[in-house]
Amino acid sequence: MTENPFLSPSDLPYQLPPFEAVATEHYLPAFEEGMAEQLKAVDAIVADPENPTFENTVVALERSGLGTLKRVSLVFFNKLSSDTNDDLNAIESEISPKLAAHADKILLNEELFKRIEAVWYKRDVLGAEALGLDEQDERLLERYRTEFVRGGAALDAAGKTRLSAINTELAELASKFNQQILADINDSAVHVTDRAELDGLGEDQIGAAAAAAKERGLDGWLITQSNFSRHPLLEDLKDRGLRERLYRATIGRGAGNAETLLRMVRLRAEKAQLLGFEHFAAYIAADQTAGNAGIIAERLAGLAEASVRNARKEAAELQEVIDAAGGGFELAAWDWSFYAKQVRQAKYGFDAEALKPYLELERVLVDGVFYAAEQEFGLTFEKRTDLKGYHPEATVWEVFDGGEPLGLFVGDFFTRDSKKGGAWMNPLVVQSDLTGDRPVVVNNLNIVKPSEGQPALVTVDNVTTLFHEFGHALHGLLSACRYPKTSMTSTPRDFVEYPSQVNEMWEDWPEVTANYMRHFETGEAAPAELIAQWKAAGKFGEGFASTEYLGAALLDQAWHRLAPDEVPDGGDDPHAAVEAFERKALEDAGIYMPEIAPRYRSGYFAHISIGYAAGYYSYIWSEILDADTVEWFKENGGLTRANGDHFRATLLSKGGSIDPMESYRRFRGRDAVIEPLLERRGLK
Repeated sequence: MTENPFLSPSDLPYQLPPFEAVATEHYLPAFEEGMAEQLKAVDAIVADPENPTFENTVVALERSGLGTLKRVSLVFFNKLSSDTNDDLNAIESEISPKLAAHADKILLNEELFKRIEAVWYKRDVLGAEALGLDEQDERLLERYRTEFVRGGAALDAAGKTRLSAINTELAELASKFNQQILADINDSAVHVTDRAELDGLGEDQIGAAAAAAKERGLDGWLITQSNFSRHPLLEDLKDRGLRERLYRATIGRGAGNAETLLRMVRLRAEKAQLLGFEHFAAYIAADQTAGNAGIIAERLAGLAEASVRNARKEAAELQEVIDAAGGGFELAAWDWSFYAKQVRQAKYGFDAEALKPYLELERVLVDGVFYAAEQEFGLTFEKRTDLKGYHPEATVWEVFDGGEPLGLFVGDFFTRDSKKGGAWMNPLVVQSDLTGDRPVVVNNLNIVKPSEGQPALVTVDNVTTLFHEFGHALHGLLSACRYPKTSMTSTPRDFVEYPSQVNEMWEDWPEVTANYMRHFETGEAAPAELIAQWKAAGKFGEGFASTEYLGAALLDQAWHRLAPDEVPDGGDDPHAAVEAFERKALEDAGIYMPEIAPRYRSGYFAHISIGYAAGYYSYIWSEILDADTVEWFKENGGLTRANGDHFRATLLSKGGSIDPMESYRRFRGRDAVIEPLLERRGLK
């Protein structure tokens, strides 16, 4: 145990975890030791003979989980998502229910809750000022008190016992659900043996498919799966038969998760009712900026109607192209991307392949993403080849703020069989003035790795994702908060996507595109006409994009607005039950279109097992703030240090240390309005 690297803080710069010293056998002992450490600290808080105070109860509780348990958790769960294997999956299956039970031992500790309630009561009676609490202290107290109440601290003994059992089983099910998703992504890759079927793909795409096949010991080419229902290669493949095969393989995933999903939904419904809520969607909404599940449902329904209307207009345009070419078939889901690309080319002259040579990954990152952060916030980045990540493809940069050391950024951009789909940001070290820790954050993407010796040319969607995920990274790097619990991206789910969506604005900002859109061979800037065509073409397809997203958001809400006895009984065929529920939910919401699958279907909807259950609406909710913020930047001169400093000081640096909507009002000078979002998405 003395050699376990998680048992003491790292001595590397910024306490970067010593990945080279970490072995699989270190994880479980560190988890066990960390849980024991925290429970010992909690026992000491409860046994304290002094009257409860903010310092000896709330701050002491905050400190209790910052040692071994925090260190091993941050490393393990990032590794599990980005570079897993059978041994790590087995550890997850074992440790997830133990962690859930551990959390319940704290949240359901009656004596600890009494001490928190006593501090809360003093604050109400005497006021925060009399207790010497500033707004960050008040926020920490409010978050702990809310967490305990929502965690069942006020339940009777029988209720606590049942809630703890539910939480433990839900943790087991979430682990099983996510492992099945990754297995399905790998198993549903499409093997191609006839090169002619790949007509329409670029040489880099064909090379990547050949490399993927070789890696698995196959001849020919292998089209690996993406996380979404719409595979990115559907817009390029000319062979309609292969498009259909790829599409069906993509949306056919998830059958093995049906029984798990139904059980998760039933348990969540029971948990919500146990805690006094009508359904799980109401339970989640109560602790978000939305505040009310009814408001969420009303907003989504209003957007859905306009989205489908726009999508049907787009479908009619695509059918015209098919008919004009003598296609002789009705538009199907596997045709949409292919013909949408043709419409964009015909209407706007834009060819995404023509732009690709100007989108080399390293240049986009350094001269685009990093450059925008330098112009906006004064940040600079230095690659640290002496510091190692958790995988050979994970690269470390040191981040400087006006020349002063700020933190570390780790970039891990390529897809691999051991990485889950999608893109995300994780902290590896959490910023905190209480501990003196500075931020270390990682961005994970799933860009197809080029064949050996070829440049990493990326798609426009990849570029958007790079800017988006770095928006999360900035939220972490620029955090200046006292307490770990409320620092960095620790905000409500329907707020956390907002800063990342704002950062997408710089992707097509003229000053930024001029800096990063350079030909990978010649270094020449992308032609102004091509950039103009790209921007104009982006206006087409909002109907599809909105309908695809809202289908998933409404599906998430439908599953989580059920009472326990309303959850379908899977019987002998749980997959059929899930499929039937999904179809009816989309039809009832008025958003069912056979040509447009929800962005995620139920069986591979990872968000609903990793913290976004009943919260996938968050992206559109956050986009209201995002669109309004973009208008502010445009009105005030765009990409300037003055604007960046204001955004940083009033909002990004605050994390969740004050009420997020209050930080928004301090930034914007008022509440957000929805009109900029409706204008952006063509939903007016």
